[in-house]
Amino acid sequence: MNEPFLKWAGGKRWLVALHPEWLRLGAKRYLEPFLGSGAVFFRTEPRKAILSDLNADLIATYKALRDTPVDVWRHLRLHQRKHSDEYYYRVRNARCHTSTTLAARFIYLNRTCFNGLYRVNLGGVFNVPKGTKSAVLLPTDDFVRVSEMLRPATLETCDFSETIARARENDFLYIDPPYTVRHNNNNFLKYNENIFSWRDQQRLAGDLASAAKRGASILISNANHPCIHTLYGARFWQRIKVGRFSSLASSAKHRKATTELVISNYLNAAGEQEDQRC
Repeated sequence: MNEPFLKWAGGKRWLVALHPEWLRLGAKRYLEPFLGSGAVFFRTEPRKAILSDLNADLIATYKALRDTPVDVWRHLRLHQRKHSDEYYYRVRNARCHTSTTLAARFIYLNRTCFNGLYRVNLGGVFNVPKGTKSAVLLPTDDFVRVSEMLRPATLETCDFSETIARARENDFLYIDPPYTVRHNNNNFLKYNENIFSWRDQQRLAGDLASAAKRGASILISNANHPCIHTLYGARFWQRIKVGRFSSLASSAKHRKATTELVISNYLNAAGEQEDQRC
């Protein structure tokens, strides 16, 4: 398993650490339309993949690591030498002109901003303040290995529907959308500069039901909320509550145990893999 190179609010390192048995490791192809840090992708190490996200800078960063991993590392080493409060805000306000410098800027800001958040204003400009972490290069960094894993993958900036529509029999779809619920948009209201709405949640559920009928194996992470249970109430969906520790709060005293919902068309109530039932 390769460690994700990004921190990501709502990332699924905890899921792959606690429940690796839930992943379809032998699938023909892996598809993930809400890529983020790619924790499940890196744990699965698929032979073929379609990875997408609406965040164009995120996908550009993955492409740069695939194509020029050593150059990205060299630019990060420069950021490490110069890192300071003043330097952080200078880089945050800068505009990059090459794919390599864009990727290095994205990773630098991700590793040194507050809580690893990705947040932009209405103009699409990243505006997260500097955090307390100062490590820009990490002991787990292996960008050459990341590049090798990404070479067989198709990387696209697109709406989730476009990626899900390509799922076929024996494909494995992992879905981790912003946790929007009806009447309450939770902590993940902003998805890039676009709002991921309840209507998007409904559209996503419809797309996934169609993919299930085409024979795709599907694993979904979502909010443990009654409206999500209702949205995935069809008999071929199995819903499993999963406990975890939330580290998103700004203060440590407000961080606490919480639950999320895992939904699948190939797991039973005990979390064991079964044949797809639709």
